[in-house]
Amino acid sequence: MAVRASSLPQLPDPSEIPGAPLAKEASARSGDSTQTYGPATSAKHPAASGVKLRQRAGSAGPPPELPRDLGDFEAMSGEEVISWAHRFFWPRLCLTCSWQKQSSVLVHMVAELGLRMDTVELDTHLFFRESYETRDRLVERYALKLIRPEIPTVAEQHRAEGPNLWERDPDRCCHIRKVEPLVNALAPYDAWISGIRRDQSPSRALTPKIQWSERYQVFKIHPLADWDEKRVWSYIEVNEIPFNPLHEAGYRSIGCIPCTRPTNPDEEERAGRWAGSDKLECGIHVDDTTLERTA
Repeated sequence: MAVRASSLPQLPDPSEIPGAPLAKEASARSGDSTQTYGPATSAKHPAASGVKLRQRAGSAGPPPELPRDLGDFEAMSGEEVISWAHRFFWPRLCLTCSWQKQSSVLVHMVAELGLRMDTVELDTHLFFRESYETRDRLVERYALKLIRPEIPTVAEQHRAEGPNLWERDPDRCCHIRKVEPLVNALAPYDAWISGIRRDQSPSRALTPKIQWSERYQVFKIHPLADWDEKRVWSYIEVNEIPFNPLHEAGYRSIGCIPCTRPTNPDEEERAGRWAGSDKLECGIHVDDTTLERTA
């Protein structure tokens, strides 16, 4: 179902977005969305009422329409992209984190803009200890209230699929522990902010700053799409943001313990993921429909 122009909130031209002041204004209008929601609480999610951009069940065809007078998203900074997304999609907007360096940047950026939004933790239960410690530091510093999707325990997966599924069928393992939980977690939302960047790997080289995901039936927002690794580290250092210490031990990209190794200086950033196989992605960021850059 396409969104009628008359039903859209009044949006500024990207050239007029002043960054933090606009974002703080949007946050003041929106209120605080840091409540934790899910099976552990009876609280109703703020995105659970009202009409979604498009019904998920049986949906087909082109994605919902976005305003056409926003200019080129490529010209917008990361802060401007987040400000726009919050103003347009909140409260049906979330940020996903797996506690790598991009998570540190985005969590800080959202906080600096004075925004509140749901933070979905993509925890496979197979992360490094350092990743969980990084999560705890970020939660403490930025007062994050995490949404944790339900996921089978490792023991349950062993019983259902056999031991060490990540060795025999890593695609199946990723689907169970990442993709399926994310599909369920994104059900209340219309948009999802992710930290992927074009320079991470050839499979991500054409990532736009906004795209429609047919699989998840949400818009994916990539504020850092045009950032390189050096810029990520500069932002972290200048702002003194907590980050995963494994990055300093040669792990330029960090996932699950069984499927992650340090990289050599001459390798691509994500070369340490599923090393020795032809697997390039966990599956979360595939099969998405790219929108026109001016959409």
